[in-house]
Amino acid sequence: MLKALLFAATTFTACKVSTPSGAGNHLYVQKEGREEKSWKLVWKDDFNGKALDTTKWTRIPPGKSDWNKHMSSHDDCYRLDNGLLYLRGIINPDTSVDKRPFITGGIWSKGKFAFQYGRIEIRAKLECARGAWPAMWMLAEQDKYGTYPRNGEIDIMEHLNHDSIIYQTTHSYYTLNLKQTGKPPHFGTARLNLLEFNTFGISWYPDRIVFQLNGQDTFTYPRVKDVDPSQWPYDQPFYILIDQQLGGNWVGKVNPTDLPVQMIVDWVKIYQ
Repeated sequence: MLKALLFAATTFTACKVSTPSGAGNHLYVQKEGREEKSWKLVWKDDFNGKALDTTKWTRIPPGKSDWNKHMSSHDDCYRLDNGLLYLRGIINPDTSVDKRPFITGGIWSKGKFAFQYGRIEIRAKLECARGAWPAMWMLAEQDKYGTYPRNGEIDIMEHLNHDSIIYQTTHSYYTLNLKQTGKPPHFGTARLNLLEFNTFGISWYPDRIVFQLNGQDTFTYPRVKDVDPSQWPYDQPFYILIDQQLGGNWVGKVNPTDLPVQMIVDWVKIYQ
């Protein structure tokens, strides 16, 4: 009964500030005029269950890009323990079928939850390793403007190797294809509390994306007038990706002796 009441309360709150739509009402579009009002919690996961909540998340499948070439659904890449989700980068324990030397864990909310405008906060601890590339980011749920990168990408946080900073970035056709990376600047960095839990997030408005770390604003990407319209594809619902990536052109080679490496996630909260 208590769970039912809590679910009803969350749903009621969400309906007041959002207009859920799509299959299973998984698209949370913030109502117009709410952007400068106080935030209300509309969706969260505390990872308190014994298994990953598959109504909210899916394990990210492998792909051919740098970021997902080691993604795996192997159970050794995932662990839930005492309210924490462990996403692990490990040496592949069995290369007889899967020839990849390393495998990694990651989750996304694609097809299950996406939101347009609001605040996302993710509390997590990042471990360090040579070749470790943990990331929290967002991609468009629907192809409103065409194929990638037309719909944009929002990188809430990326961390490389043993760095003491994180990168917070926007990518789009405007920045990648038209090379407009400085009009306005499309990324910033922020110093984190290395090896401690930090809260990573953005506050997303119709005219700007404000990146944050531990409740402090770190970098703002504004919507700009009188430029190519591809500068602002951020007017549609985006889903969430959280993954412990390994290796690639940006982060460099993996040092197997540094593995396993983990991103430990405490919770994810969405406000509108």
